[in-house]
Amino acid sequence: MYSYLEFEKPIADLEGQILELKKLAESGEGAVDVAEEIARLEKRSHEALVEAYRKLTPWQKAMVARHPDRPHCIDYVDALFTEFTPLAGDRNFAEDHAVMAGFARYHGQPVAVIGQEKGNDTKSRLKHNFGMARPEGYRKAVRIMELADRFGLPVITLVDTAGAYPGIGAEERGQAEAIARSTEKCLNLRVPLVSVIIGEGGSGGAIAIATANTVLMLEHAIYSVISPEAGASILWRDAARAKDVATAMKITAQDLLELKIIDAIISEPLGGAHRDVSAVMAETDRHLTKAMAALDGRDGDTLRRQRREKFLAIGRNL
Repeated sequence: MYSYLEFEKPIADLEGQILELKKLAESGEGAVDVAEEIARLEKRSHEALVEAYRKLTPWQKAMVARHPDRPHCIDYVDALFTEFTPLAGDRNFAEDHAVMAGFARYHGQPVAVIGQEKGNDTKSRLKHNFGMARPEGYRKAVRIMELADRFGLPVITLVDTAGAYPGIGAEERGQAEAIARSTEKCLNLRVPLVSVIIGEGGSGGAIAIATANTVLMLEHAIYSVISPEAGASILWRDAARAKDVATAMKITAQDLLELKIIDAIISEPLGGAHRDVSAVMAETDRHLTKAMAALDGRDGDTLRRQRREKFLAIGRNL
């Protein structure tokens, strides 16, 4: 069974009825053939799903981006890469499990992979700190990018974080400086850098590994300078107004493509990535392959210049 979001309640009711009828049919206890009723309800459920996802509001997209069953970084690494070898620690303070980083092969090509992992149950979410990296996570990312640059390996990043961890310890160890250094390293890389926003792209915690030559974004992911709840707390001292902020900030993939902040949208299956993980992996693979091919063969100076000009151009000539 799926975990249903608030706006999916009508779909949940219909799919619940379908499940009950299927169990009845399997048990053989029903005296009436329920196949026709199941087919009718399945049609209604599909129509309701199409209607719900045809007109998602920015806030509803935020809910989909945060869906507990949505595939996370580790799922993309397992599906898209081979021979992934993780590296741990920033060689300064500690290991940060919120950031996965290492080397792998992508269609046989050696690459560096960096991503934020949220976890998928209570134990793993606590281990990965809900995908919110501390300074050592960004310093680990810098370490991997430096190695990739040294050996001429393209870098692929998978972004999924509500933002960098705002704890006292993180601030004491230089959170802002670590984010700035990671962003700087992205800009200075002499190898191709492709980023994929797979869920949430929150604030500096996201841009620290997403200042890329090509930025791809899943259809129902979100990308913003601050979370809607935090924005509402600042503007109106009322987190309940997050829906208004989500609309005002233009956080959806469709808005961001129009604003030229991202380069392409990766389509998701009807109902979100969690409803058909294999389909979204295949679509992500298609876009990633295309993006990597477009950057192949460019020299380091060209890659750096293109990346710099891309981000300097944001907000101009709209």
